[in-house]
Amino acid sequence: MRVKTGIVRRQHHKKVLEQAKGFWMTRHKRYKVAHEAVMHAGMYAFVGRRLKRRDIRRIWIVRINAALTALNIGYSKFIKQLKDNKVDLNRKMLAEIATNDPATFEKIAHSLK
Repeated sequence: MRVKTGIVRRQHHKKVLEQAKGFWMTRHKRYKVAHEAVMHAGMYAFVGRRLKRRDIRRIWIVRINAALTALNIGYSKFIKQLKDNKVDLNRKMLAEIATNDPATFEKIAHSLK
């Protein structure tokens, strides 16, 4: 006896085509092509989320380094002094302080020496 897919296949196809909305040419019209495009898009999105975190950390380091350059302190030495003095400020907070409140950042930097 043959089992028919009934509404299930149509629902799945509709879901994939909905996700492919706005894609180029047949990538948003034909299921087979759209499914492949949606799968690739998902992989790129996953990788992109990881790369975004990497880029944001880079920006924090650049901002901290820029603030330290004005004070004639090296970035790596500053981070080492933070660790040695057991100061629990992460790079995100340090970058935030360096950009929004340079006077406080200068006090932090000079207190480690």
